Amino acid sequence: MKHLRRDWQLYSLAVLPLLFLVIFRYLPMLGNVIAFRRYEPGGALFGEYWVGLRYFRMFLGDPTFWQVFTNTIVMGGLTLLFCFPLPIVLALLLNEVRTRWLKGFVQTISYLPHFLSIVVIAGLILQTVSIDGVINQGLRAFGQDPVGFIQDPAWFRTLYVSSEVWQTAGWGTILYLAALTTVDADLYDQAKVDGANRWRQTWHVTLPGIRPTMITLLILNIGTFLAVGFEKILLLYNPLTYETADVVSTYLYRVGIVSGSFSYAAAIGLFESLIGLALVLGANTLSRRVAGTSLW
Repeated sequence: MKHLRRDWQLYSLAVLPLLFLVIFRYLPMLGNVIAFRRYEPGGALFGEYWVGLRYFRMFLGDPTFWQVFTNTIVMGGLTLLFCFPLPIVLALLLNEVRTRWLKGFVQTISYLPHFLSIVVIAGLILQTVSIDGVINQGLRAFGQDPVGFIQDPAWFRTLYVSSEVWQTAGWGTILYLAALTTVDADLYDQAKVDGANRWRQTWHVTLPGIRPTMITLLILNIGTFLAVGFEKILLLYNPLTYETADVVSTYLYRVGIVSGSFSYAAAIGLFESLIGLALVLGANTLSRRVAGTSLW
């Protein structure tokens, strides 16, 4: 209370963010109760009557749910596999660039995709890989038949993950570049005295120096493992690619918003959230035991 009275002007800056969290993050959790109640649009706010675990049994016995859940696991795994390490590699490469204008130019070019709207990104992808797009025009120039990338389920994951890498790799380097500035320069000098080359310095000095940042971001990324980009997938997929493109979030949109099965969708959403919570807790515990660094 003493600090609060003394620095109340600084603490007041947190009022709006806290209100945002309470209104848009915590209060909506009350709506999870409809996963256990029969909800009808226009009826009682928290459902008409209790149905217990009925909706959980429904989606656990639905083959379509397990298909989209598998797609979510695969898509999230590929995204984590490629999108997590690439910003680290790019940050390390940028850290070795000594020409300031070249470093700034590369950073600017790599940051730009992050500021493009998802709608613009999806439009660029669709135009590029369409039957009359640049890629198929190149294939025709080499005497090859055009490929229906948008209609072929086998290509959807490649398109999604590659676009995610292009859009997020540059922006993800910011935190790592900031962490690199905290590495003690004397450690590099000591490593040089011991005969370490640039690769050894990176492996034994740089990477351990940014390890806490890497672990923190890895835990946060694991927490959003199942929250695969809803907007981009919704804009890119079509009924022909549901086999590999349909994920939990798009499935919830169709059965919850479009079809009006709000209680069913709430049950699936609650199930997904519990899995995400378990992944965060598990990753945090494993990180604390193995690396000695964790979120809490």
